[in-house]
Amino acid sequence: MKAIQISKPYVMNVIDIAEPVLGDDEVLLKMKYVGFCGSDLNTYRGGNPMVRMPVVPGHEVGAEVVKVGKNVPEGLKPGMTVTVNPYTNCGKCASCRNGRVNACQHNETLGVQRWGAMCEYISLPWEKVIPAGLLTPRTCALIEPMSVGFHAVSRAQVTDIDVVLVIGCGMVGMGAVVRSVQRGATVVAADIDDEKLSLARQMGASYTINTMTEDVHARLLEMTSGFGPDVVIEAVGSTPTYQMAVDEVAFTGRVICIGYAKSEVSFQTKYFVQKELDIRGSRNAQPSDFRAVIHYLERGTCPVDRLISNVVTPENAEAAMKQWDEKPGKVFRILVEF
Repeated sequence: MKAIQISKPYVMNVIDIAEPVLGDDEVLLKMKYVGFCGSDLNTYRGGNPMVRMPVVPGHEVGAEVVKVGKNVPEGLKPGMTVTVNPYTNCGKCASCRNGRVNACQHNETLGVQRWGAMCEYISLPWEKVIPAGLLTPRTCALIEPMSVGFHAVSRAQVTDIDVVLVIGCGMVGMGAVVRSVQRGATVVAADIDDEKLSLARQMGASYTINTMTEDVHARLLEMTSGFGPDVVIEAVGSTPTYQMAVDEVAFTGRVICIGYAKSEVSFQTKYFVQKELDIRGSRNAQPSDFRAVIHYLERGTCPVDRLISNVVTPENAEAAMKQWDEKPGKVFRILVEF
């Protein structure tokens, strides 16, 4: 069957691999749409330290159930539209013991530590297959990245009295914007691209800041009566944005870190103590976050078409990735249609 493989930095090809063999506890899925995410771009660039090359990328899935194993519960049937939970969990580490399986110490994500979903068919344990109701497979490919943003909002314990600053308005950051708005918070979206900021407003942000052209500190003090935001969600993964999060959050605020910084970050650690900050990591997503995103998308209010920058065939995937590499700030999601 047809698959996309990244064999080394800046080399992506369409290859032929064997079709999966269905196990008794597994579901065979026909891929319809699979999204490229930021980790796939980093893999393509050779900058993803967690990936094992060569790799078939992809873990943002819109698929159709083709066949189920004999031990699969009746709720999963051929013809259903589904997405997938692309993370593994060992059941034995400290994270799993504490019920936070999304942060499993030994997690292997599709398309990173193991071959992913950029192929015609995959077979997965039934527990990792999530029915998507009446959503289209195309929309389903947006569920996983948005769920990561939803999970960050849960980690932040956002309420309706909070001002939330979301730094970075890619797909994950947009998920954080949406979920914070749903919880009644006042949301400030920050990014370097005005088009993304416009979309953040459409998705519910009350304020936007272009961090390249505006005085972030002055704007935040103006918006918050001099206090600063109660919550800062860092969804970029760069030294300046990590520092911004700690500098700008209010005293006794919460900083939630999603993005992986690619280099060491220096902090004024006095702020950790003086502000008595809660600094929390946020990794992947819980099953409840997937369900919450599906519920949101089913309402039909999400501007899905604006979130999908391009839909390509497997043969055109490398050209699309090159364009993304050249202009990373202008892309939300590239979907590969199988």
